[in-house]
Amino acid sequence: MRRGWKMALSGGLRCCRQVLSWVPVLVIVLVVLWSYYAYVFELCLVTVLSPAEKVIYLIFYHAIFVFFAWTYWKSIFTLPQQPNQKFHLSYTDKERYENEERPEVQKQMLFDMAKKLPVYTRTGSGAVRFCDRCHLIKPDRCHHCSVCAMCVLKMDHHCPWVNNCIGFSNYKFFLQFLAYSVLYCLYIATTVFSYFIKYWRGELPSVRSKFHVLFLLFVACMFFVSLVILFGYHCWLVSRNKTTLEAFCTPVFTSGPEKNGFNLGFIKNIQQVFGDNKKFWLIPIGSSPGDGHSFPMRSMNESQNPLLANEELWEDNEDDNQDYPEGSSSLALETET
Repeated sequence: MRRGWKMALSGGLRCCRQVLSWVPVLVIVLVVLWSYYAYVFELCLVTVLSPAEKVIYLIFYHAIFVFFAWTYWKSIFTLPQQPNQKFHLSYTDKERYENEERPEVQKQMLFDMAKKLPVYTRTGSGAVRFCDRCHLIKPDRCHHCSVCAMCVLKMDHHCPWVNNCIGFSNYKFFLQFLAYSVLYCLYIATTVFSYFIKYWRGELPSVRSKFHVLFLLFVACMFFVSLVILFGYHCWLVSRNKTTLEAFCTPVFTSGPEKNGFNLGFIKNIQQVFGDNKKFWLIPIGSSPGDGHSFPMRSMNESQNPLLANEELWEDNEDDNQDYPEGSSSLALETET
């Protein structure tokens, strides 16, 4: 009886958490819907007097709005990709692993299983990366998300604003969403600014439209500042072929820690996210190469391009010559089990 009551309570709490996880998305949707009303109706249809100016404003606004909404939708509803079945332990291997009490034997068992898989990253202690919740050997760059309760291929982070885990399957869409969000806010701010000045000087009479136009400029500028910083950070990550997790916690390979282990050079790094075909770079259509289970590594490309081997030396020299303020500390981010 008590056990059934506890299970019911646990299920109720889990349901409440799932409902509450959509609150940030609802907030964004409401802000966007209000911005659409304020810009299209209160600014373009009520405030702007020139018919030509109205048409131009509306055409460019809706072009940006379509891509903004499209990429946001794809970021939310593109499911995170999980490792395929060959990375999961078989029933027999799972039983053997769980019944074995000696840690060193368990470690060797995982090493033997990983020999058949394209796995080159390790834990900090040099062991095979294993998820004891999903019962699988983690592919390179894969991490367990405690919010989604699953392992996600090439996990970057869990984003509450899209209520989704950002990883291999939707990282391109997330980057595009940030880019079109910045463009959306910038376009609104630049086109609204002149009418903001007119309202401020009292040259336009409408009290209702005045409130919407003034607040629209404030909201656009506020979101633009925060979004451009976040977008710039992710552009830097893409240029180095890093995820957010890898930027805070250096990946460990069979040869040891290597902060630039997946850095293939600027152009190839971009292609790892957006693909080789440039006509798909601006469109939210899946074009990332590979299947998310294995990735080209720097060590495999150095023989083809010796400049890659020297690039890390140049970066290390720059880091050594950089002065850090006294008392500065390093950050660590850990979201996997």
